[in-house]
Amino acid sequence: MARPSHDPTSPSPPSDSFFSNGITSLTVDIPSQSNTTTSSARSASTTTGNGPTSTPRTSTPTSPPRWNTTEFYFYYAGFAFVVPYMAYTVINLSRPSHPNYHTFAHRLSNGWILGWKIDNSDHQWYKFRTNLPLLTGVMLIWLALSTTYNLIARLATPSPTDSPSPTPASEARSHLTSSTSLPPRVPFIIFFALILLFGLHGMSLPKMLIILWFNYRIARLATSPTLSKSVPWLTWAFNLAILFSNEVNEGYQWANLSPSLQQWDQAKWAQGILPRWHINWNITMLRLISFNMDYYWAANVASGEAQTIRSTEEEKLELLTQKLSAPPLNDRTRVTKSHPLSDYSFMTYLAYAFYPPLYLAGPILTYNSFVSQLYHPPSTISRKMLLGYIVRFVACLLTMELVLHSMYVVAIKDEARSGAWSGESPFELSMIGFWNLIVVWLKLLIPWRFFRLWALLDSIDPPENMVRCMANNYSTLGFWRSWHRSYNLWCIRYLYVPIGGAKRALIATLTVFTFVALWHDLSLKLLTWGWVITVFVLPEMVGMKVLSAQKYAHHRWYRHVCALGGVLNVHMMMTANLIGFAIGTEGMKYMWSRMIESWQGVRFITLASACLFVAVQVMFEYREEEKRRGIRRRC
Repeated sequence: MARPSHDPTSPSPPSDSFFSNGITSLTVDIPSQSNTTTSSARSASTTTGNGPTSTPRTSTPTSPPRWNTTEFYFYYAGFAFVVPYMAYTVINLSRPSHPNYHTFAHRLSNGWILGWKIDNSDHQWYKFRTNLPLLTGVMLIWLALSTTYNLIARLATPSPTDSPSPTPASEARSHLTSSTSLPPRVPFIIFFALILLFGLHGMSLPKMLIILWFNYRIARLATSPTLSKSVPWLTWAFNLAILFSNEVNEGYQWANLSPSLQQWDQAKWAQGILPRWHINWNITMLRLISFNMDYYWAANVASGEAQTIRSTEEEKLELLTQKLSAPPLNDRTRVTKSHPLSDYSFMTYLAYAFYPPLYLAGPILTYNSFVSQLYHPPSTISRKMLLGYIVRFVACLLTMELVLHSMYVVAIKDEARSGAWSGESPFELSMIGFWNLIVVWLKLLIPWRFFRLWALLDSIDPPENMVRCMANNYSTLGFWRSWHRSYNLWCIRYLYVPIGGAKRALIATLTVFTFVALWHDLSLKLLTWGWVITVFVLPEMVGMKVLSAQKYAHHRWYRHVCALGGVLNVHMMMTANLIGFAIGTEGMKYMWSRMIESWQGVRFITLASACLFVAVQVMFEYREEEKRRGIRRRC
């Protein structure tokens, strides 16, 4: 169900202090976008495939603040009791004195907070937590070398004698002379990345380079008069085939090529820290598709700048001077604006695909945006912004540590067959599910924040993932936009819009979530998750059509009906994500059977829905407060 009012048309103003936006400062900031799109931009988007189109919408004034109303004081009282009780219940289930403690105690480890045990049994989180000191060390080495490289490159750039600082023309001339017109820092990125990837994957690195080369040859067909239209189809077919082949062949073995190469499979030095390189290939695959599609659109764009490959030094110099002197682009334009075809070189493509800060887990950055930021580091990255982001990261990390030291929900979840759920009430079962989703949220958010912080410190600004807390979502559509935001933006640009977008919403949505599920893991559990998400999106889409804000937002009952729709959405989203990322279909069947097959369960569902109704009302008002401050997060 839609929010009970419209979004504003004004972008969010820049903030100089963390609390300049009041309570809404608790949510991480993202580039704000206007509701309206110029006709020329929409036309370009439609003709080139450079992004989704948007339709201008009228805005209505925001409602007066409700924070100090009697209604919301009632909600505060509910929050003051319910939220602490939700935490207390799971803490109580985790105590050594609990009858089921022995069923999951073997999964716990010694912790560092007050002598408590820690539930470090989630494999994904265990690997990241264990390797965090190593990752931090690699990050610091990268930043030190990158800073040194930039300093040397700057000192090596000759300045005109009549100018105290280099002009764009002089920088361009030096750039062409020294680096064969590659974007800044590309040689350093490639050098460091190849060393890092050899350390990570050993002799699997040549396999990765071979795949990159074949994908690049497909992209180059975009300049062919007869084969250019086949590039999107070949790109998708090739990369999907590689995705499945990697899984089936478990990353391939050199011994299958020649028995004499068997040592490349078995020698410790040849395996690397992460021998299963194909597990991380899913993220790299998205970059390969991004490069090919951005190159394809650049080759077909109506501008002569991107249709002609400059061959003379004078033309290259003129083009690079214009690029270096151009003002920095905003977040959306960096993604949609094509570059000259000379910027789609194999070396730059290699630097993009293996860019160390984002290689392992993202966030996902498009090729166009990556190249734009190499030429023009975003002006939004400041010391104050970086300090605030570091504080957020540390706060999230400590929150995760506190949760895992006091709530052993992952171990309880994994030992369901051993009796860890035995005798639990419907409310206690629901809290096991809820706090497992909190752990899933944090275990994904923290690595994404770490790698994004690394990129920000390197003057590259990738999209923020997980804009909102897991418990601050009432919309299935908004949740998807917020959760893996960079992936959502990627899917919209390279899959949803090319398929037909809003004109074929059901087919496009089903295709996107099927791809998303298979991309995460070739398993029936996640395929079921993808289809369930598609079905659960439909009620909200229908509700937005039947009870549109344009027609009914002025009615007093509208906000409360929307809140009821939000309650239904929350139930469905928790169900879908518990299936996909926590307890699977069998666990979800058992949990729901306990909820609806007894009067105790029905009473709990009724009471829980009432509490969710209160929570959704607060979520509505939080977003209204954002709108009052000119912030539009669309989630």
